Amino acid sequence: MVGSVQDYAVLSASSIANLFSRRLYWSDIAMQADRIGVGSLPIVILTGFFTGGVLALQSASTLAQFGATAITGQLVSFSMIKELGPVLTSLMVSGRNASGMASELGSMMVTEQIDAMRALGTDPIKKLVTPRVVATIFMLFFLTIVSDAVGIAGGASVSILMLGQDGSQYFHTAYQSLVFADILQGLVKPVFFGFIIATIGCFYGMNTRGGTQGVGRSTTQAVVYSSVLIIAVDFVISRLMIGIFGR
Repeated sequence: MVGSVQDYAVLSASSIANLFSRRLYWSDIAMQADRIGVGSLPIVILTGFFTGGVLALQSASTLAQFGATAITGQLVSFSMIKELGPVLTSLMVSGRNASGMASELGSMMVTEQIDAMRALGTDPIKKLVTPRVVATIFMLFFLTIVSDAVGIAGGASVSILMLGQDGSQYFHTAYQSLVFADILQGLVKPVFFGFIIATIGCFYGMNTRGGTQGVGRSTTQAVVYSSVLIIAVDFVISRLMIGIFGR
């Protein structure tokens, strides 16, 4: 266990240190950004829309008991931007891409392609890991913004079409209640979550042993551990932000 943590820390530090070296594989970064960002867009949009819709539906019925349905927009925007948008988007991307990274690199590992790269003088971490880390962090940042916007729109659709609320009031309360600290908290999280997804997926892929069974095992471990770490780090960041900004 301690050895695995140490190996993970070394791989993560190496992937960041490679950003300051002379040569970066920009074509690989662009390819991974397309695969991770554009490929994940449909599932992120669907998840964000229905999350916002369910949030509006559930919160409105609770707020109606206190005669406070007017703040449905505020509750949906707070929940999506500060918490549900970043976390659910990261979990969706983790399930889709952390598993893909682990299986892809794991297959390369068991077929000795990575050993061949080392023999030819190519650093596999710089070639395979760093582009995935950069692309995941960059694209998850924008995917989270898309998820937040679509989630608020989904909440508006339910509030206006199903609950009969006033649309201008919904968007007014959703917008006016937000402050800089809320936006910052929602945009800091995907940076850390993207780093976790990419490094965990690459770590288990690069440490695959045992043929095809090892590839399947690494894929499962990558998804499980990245999801757990995302939720744990979300708690730490939320507590830190509340301590700094008081909200």
